Amino acid sequence: MSDLATARYLLEHLVSFPSVSRGSNLDLIEWVRAWLEEQGITATVVPAPGGQKASLFAQVGPDVPGGVVLSGHSDVVPVDGQNWSTDPFTVVERDGRLYGRGTCDMKGFDALALAALVLAHRRGVKRPLQLALSHDEELGCIACIPMIEAMAALPRASAVIVGEPTMMKVVTGHKGGMAYGLHVKGYEVHSSIMHEGVNAILEGAKLLSWVNEQNAANRAATPGPLAAAFNPPWTTVHTGQISGGTAHNITAGDCEFGIDFRVVPGDEPEQWRQAFYAKVGEVEAEMRAVRPEAGITVEERFALPPLTPETDGAAEALARRLTGDNARHVVSYGTEAGQFQVRGWSAVVCGPGDIAQAHQADEYLSVAQFQAGWAFLEQVVKDLER
Repeated sequence: MSDLATARYLLEHLVSFPSVSRGSNLDLIEWVRAWLEEQGITATVVPAPGGQKASLFAQVGPDVPGGVVLSGHSDVVPVDGQNWSTDPFTVVERDGRLYGRGTCDMKGFDALALAALVLAHRRGVKRPLQLALSHDEELGCIACIPMIEAMAALPRASAVIVGEPTMMKVVTGHKGGMAYGLHVKGYEVHSSIMHEGVNAILEGAKLLSWVNEQNAANRAATPGPLAAAFNPPWTTVHTGQISGGTAHNITAGDCEFGIDFRVVPGDEPEQWRQAFYAKVGEVEAEMRAVRPEAGITVEERFALPPLTPETDGAAEALARRLTGDNARHVVSYGTEAGQFQVRGWSAVVCGPGDIAQAHQADEYLSVAQFQAGWAFLEQVVKDLER
């Protein structure tokens, strides 16, 4: 079996595991661990609290610094309510495309990375190739942190390549992210005497007005040099869902919604966090001045650091040299590259597939992109042989 055929075999097996982020991925991780063991490669499993999920990392080659990390995630988004023309958890090739949940985001790269690990093991590289396979990336890119911290026991790699779909372009920057869930607890009275109660919806609306004010101010400001390349070139604040209230003629006792931030490099996430909590405190004080029982509960869902373009970054230099891509690319979505970078690794995002296909019904990865991804990883292995 050729190395590319091995990668295709691996893709079919990885997609067959319905490792939707709301459920367990243990079957997939155990299969990968056992398959690597059959190839003579020992993998380390990093269990998540609760024992229902896990990450995995492995290394081939000598225990010396200067290697490369190939980083992917094992979880996928749900298929509920999507109109698929094929079984989402079976790879179907049609018209030059590989259909299946996760083929693009990002089990295609995972399969290629596993095949590359075996290739590097067989060839006997002079610098190590490391694999990082996380879980819950789709829930905020925070479950990878214990895995990254555990990988500190390995020789420090000079470059991390996070294989999210970029059409094999070298992405050197992305926005950071923070997400909060809010429960505004009001006090119910008849709406005819609304001044004696606290309307959780109207109080929550004060926070949403603040969201709009921040977006307007950010849009009007001149973007900084690191932000200028992004679309849009400013930090955005967003709410996508809201619920609350009992009846039209009762002041709402509850209101729940989320607020998330996509922070451009150059902005300080902690400053946005402080501004957010200051506004929450201001609104809560007004509520409790009417009814002390009222208040606002904030759940911190995740905080993802941005990927900041590096000066003379080793990961960027490697990826550009091997792909020939010298254009500047940044994206507004977040990846685990930011988590690696903030912990001292040089990182870029570069992988097969188009992000426009991610999370869609009939998600696919083109055969051409799958092959391009393999050609790139073959070059990574060759570079490690020097």
